[in-house]
Amino acid sequence: MNWAKLIDHTYLKPEGTSKEINKLIQEAKEYGFKTVCVNSSWVKYVKERLEGSEVGITSVIGFPLGAMITQAKAQEAKLAISHGADEIDMVLNIGKLKEQEYDFVLNDIKAVKKEIGSKILKVIVETALLTNEEIKKATEIVLKSGAEFVKTSTGFSYRGASQEDIKIMKEVVGDKIEIKAAGGVKSLEDLKIMYELGATRFGTSSGVQIMQGNKLDKNSGY
Repeated sequence: MNWAKLIDHTYLKPEGTSKEINKLIQEAKEYGFKTVCVNSSWVKYVKERLEGSEVGITSVIGFPLGAMITQAKAQEAKLAISHGADEIDMVLNIGKLKEQEYDFVLNDIKAVKKEIGSKILKVIVETALLTNEEIKKATEIVLKSGAEFVKTSTGFSYRGASQEDIKIMKEVVGDKIEIKAAGGVKSLEDLKIMYELGATRFGTSSGVQIMQGNKLDKNSGY
């Protein structure tokens, strides 16, 4: 198994400059990661520097809160694709989910999917802020939305993906859509365990350390 091809090599900190993004790009090329995952304002910059590379580009949308107007998410996604993004990771509206406004949550996702067409959409449900029942319900909504992935976390809440999160999601989606585990994936061992449970993509800023066989502290970042 080429584990690198399951990793979205990620840098999403608000203080990031071209120095950090350049490092991300170089590492992604060197290790052959699936994509680099960046904030939308960096997509055009990254696209130019990945020219001729097999590394794709993931842009986060409505990040990290998911609480903005649906049309703003849809427009951000449309622009990110036009700038060169291959995949979109959007945050669903967590508050609306908790209010049980399920149609709103579904239509929020559908609006983004409509703008990006056949491009891959991953929907971040932020499991840290949800009960197990809410995780299940959120996953059911993502399954109905036309998205290709349900994703655990932004990496910016108090915890990232857990094994329990993946188990709950897998029970809902089966083999119909895929699961992305993000936040807290700090070693190849972590990655392999979550893969066995059903995750097929991994968002982490620790991709290099994972591929080198190093284990990082769980609190060392995304």
